[in-house]
Amino acid sequence: MIRSELIQKLADENPTLTLREVEMIVSAIFEEIIGALSQGDRVELRGFGAFSVKKRDARVGRNPRTGESVQVEEKHVPFFKAGKLLRDRLNGLEGS
Repeated sequence: MIRSELIQKLADENPTLTLREVEMIVSAIFEEIIGALSQGDRVELRGFGAFSVKKRDARVGRNPRTGESVQVEEKHVPFFKAGKLLRDRLNGLEGS
């Protein structure tokens, strides 16, 4: 599902809201998650999962085309850990 499909589905399920209002709500939620992660905070959505930021240390990598050694700088990457309810539903354990 892509963002526009999510917005359309939520608009269809909530006829009192306009498509524009739903789009603003979805954008606000995403912006809050991005903002929290960029500040190093953790975002937990109970039953769904938790977003956090992990630090990847600097290392020496290899260019796959040439085999040449390349210095890869330290970076921060988003990380998602699925919650128990999500994992259970994905594995067919609906009522758990």
